[in-house]
Amino acid sequence: MTAQSRGECGDAARRRIGDAYRAACALELDALKPGNVHRASAGHGMTVADFLTSAAVSADPLTAPGLGLGERVYRAVAATRAAVGCNTNLGIILLCAPLIQAALDPADPLMLRARLLSVLRTADRRDMDGLNRAIRLAAPGGLGESAQHDVAAPATAAPLAVMALAADRDLIAAQYATGFQDLFERAVPLFVQLQARWQDPAWAAAGLYLDFLGRFPDTHIARKLGPARARALTRRAAPIAADLVRAARPEPFREALLGLDRDLKEAGLNPGSCADLTVACLLIARLAPADPYSSAAADTRRIPRTGPDTPDPMPAI
Repeated sequence: MTAQSRGECGDAARRRIGDAYRAACALELDALKPGNVHRASAGHGMTVADFLTSAAVSADPLTAPGLGLGERVYRAVAATRAAVGCNTNLGIILLCAPLIQAALDPADPLMLRARLLSVLRTADRRDMDGLNRAIRLAAPGGLGESAQHDVAAPATAAPLAVMALAADRDLIAAQYATGFQDLFERAVPLFVQLQARWQDPAWAAAGLYLDFLGRFPDTHIARKLGPARARALTRRAAPIAADLVRAARPEPFREALLGLDRDLKEAGLNPGSCADLTVACLLIARLAPADPYSSAAADTRRIPRTGPDTPDPMPAI
């Protein structure tokens, strides 16, 4: 293969991956996601148009050849900030950038997950500096300060080491620390299963989002309003999510989900981390449709019908 033909193949791959990223972002907006922005309802000072613009402008830097993970993330966040003036997609970019970098490698025949692990393991301190610059630029609410590996200070460790320390309090960091285990082994198989059953990708994406919301206290809410509020929402969402993903058809849940959506937005509760995880799953499903996902991991009979049992009093939502 000549250098010119390799370049042409690279350009085609970049277009394909960029299209997959934009399509994943658009599909997530089609999904009825209580508390988050979707086509039936804006919220939290942001609109569907803001997110579509963010996806459009961040696709080019995310798919640029020859960039390290940190620079890839920083350029995508900078492009978003310049276009919409607020933090619409920091979490999306942090999750999608390593997946896109893994997919861009034309020389590696391994499955996407194995290539992703290589990207995460080889990211170094310079990459962590890039991630920190991106986080500072996006200025997510409730970030605060940290005694170790604060984003305002120069990086002293690689992303995997830093994310491992934050994994118990941040859903995105947890994916880095575990090699996106939950997404590959539970969430993507669930999306594939729901799409096959319902023949409706937007509803399948909504079911995926509700499953996250019913299993994980959302760390965007926890940072802004405290862990107790996030856990209370998980307890409320868990039985709804369990019923939805078991349903033969999702449409009867529409009014209940719209009601929950209104409640959460009136209370200022935005499960942004669960929405970010949803986009990453939709991207994986598009980038690696032939990868062997474990159907057993997505067995909806295993989904608990109640949320996490915690001693916190349940605050009003």
